[in-house]
Amino acid sequence: MPEVTIRIGGRSFDVSCQSGEESYLQAAAKMLDDEAQVLSDQIGRMPEARMLLMAGLMLADKTASVEDRIREVESRLAEKEAELDQLRDRRPVAERVEVPVIPPSVTATLSELAARAESLAAMLEEEEAPE
Repeated sequence: MPEVTIRIGGRSFDVSCQSGEESYLQAAAKMLDDEAQVLSDQIGRMPEARMLLMAGLMLADKTASVEDRIREVESRLAEKEAELDQLRDRRPVAERVEVPVIPPSVTATLSELAARAESLAAMLEEEEAPE
């Protein structure tokens, strides 16, 4: 189990963590150290336990604010999703249009009739044409 030395409020601490979690521990220690630095700037030097307690409470307060904001955003998202669902329900359903399929035999018969009609029209034109 790796051991990492972290600095919080100007003090060093040796902390063990799971292998591979060193960077997470360093990031968490940095957050705690940032809060401890604010305390140190405002109050000055204080006992280690009090500094860690106060810095932890400040981080907990920030975390609670973020969680409240997340709940608010999730609530607004749920409202918007419900509105979207209502809009989808109100949309008119597309009308179903059925197109009949014409059998090939009908197409062939129509082509034959058209050819006969053209032939008859040509014959009539020949008879009416002046010679």
